[in-house]
Amino acid sequence: MKRVLLLLPTTSYRNDDFLAAAERLEVEVISVANYCHQLAPSWGMSPIQSVPFDQPVAALKQLQTALGRRPDAVLAVDDSGLDLAALLCEYLYLPGNSPEAVRQTRDKLAFRRLLRGGGLHCPEFHHLDIDLPAISLPPPLRFPVVVKARRLSSSRGVIRADTPQAYAQAVQWVRGIQAKADRDAAALGLIVENFIPGREHALEGLLQDGQLRVLALIDKPDPLDGPYFEETLYLTPSRLAQAKQDEIAQTVQCACALAGLASGPVHAEMRVNAQGVWLLEIAARSIGGLCGRMLRSALGMSLEELILRHALNLPLPEVRHGEANGVMMIPIPQHGIFHGVRGLADALAVAGISGIRITASPGQLIAPPPEGSSYLGFIFAQGASPGAVEYSLREAEQRLLFDIQADIPVSEARA
Repeated sequence: MKRVLLLLPTTSYRNDDFLAAAERLEVEVISVANYCHQLAPSWGMSPIQSVPFDQPVAALKQLQTALGRRPDAVLAVDDSGLDLAALLCEYLYLPGNSPEAVRQTRDKLAFRRLLRGGGLHCPEFHHLDIDLPAISLPPPLRFPVVVKARRLSSSRGVIRADTPQAYAQAVQWVRGIQAKADRDAAALGLIVENFIPGREHALEGLLQDGQLRVLALIDKPDPLDGPYFEETLYLTPSRLAQAKQDEIAQTVQCACALAGLASGPVHAEMRVNAQGVWLLEIAARSIGGLCGRMLRSALGMSLEELILRHALNLPLPEVRHGEANGVMMIPIPQHGIFHGVRGLADALAVAGISGIRITASPGQLIAPPPEGSSYLGFIFAQGASPGAVEYSLREAEQRLLFDIQADIPVSEARA
């Protein structure tokens, strides 16, 4: 029986889907988690259940003494485990991406430098040291700009600023968000870049011996112009002209080659305008949240099963796009405590809706971007066209009524 080591963050939406895929393939799973090292022993957990994903070198040393028999593959489920997965593959002589390639794509500053050096479209950008005051906009930047934390994902710590006052407030706020989320915040600083106009899209792909295989090109029909960048709707197949889709794929292929990414899933985000394709980021992982479920009909299996098959050198399916599919990441309307939802039956009754999964738990503290990193849940739909799917998703969302207690004080930086 083949064995796969899965790095399963305790906060990931996708753990169950990867474990279910491994069970379907009759693959033995070594589950490595990042529970608190002080609590895990009292809960009777093994050392591999309390591994510090955000300290990959220390985590590798911990796993070296606890792993036992060598696995056939190593996979990180989400961003937090990518660095450790690369180190493990290197240590175990398993196929995978190099630690340097992963670092270049996880760090927004390194990625911008990579794009500029490789001659791809890249906005003007500036590295703002953590100690420097945001008194004036660094030249040659001009408003509007976007202030970003360097290693966070899902629009967390990303704010657009159109004026000097908004810029100073954004820098203060993003510094606070990054300080809470990243132990290396003091050394990282922030990135400030010119805002890129245009529509956003996403590409889901698989790298095989350095060659990109496109699994889906995804449209984001809602304009993402800020000041915060909460993603809501994903639709596939894309309504872009085939020539533009080919340009996107070629740009992603080029960027992967520049970074040195060669194997496994890849998720790319980009803006498209009259000047061409502008990559926002590339991650050596698959799409986040539960959004991968929208690709099941095109793949003939779950995205997680396809990724496991690739990692274990098993046969892969052909992609067959038939009906249009879509997902809505249900937006969080306000900062507060989630207590429940009404209207699920009415929302499920909307034509085209194939499922709704509420992932927030009663009593959970929730927040929209740029502070939050989770969703209320996910709505899934199928239909004859992307337009029909979009209509179904929006209609279903309107029928859901969320009970959120909005008495939690927001960050002082928002004042």
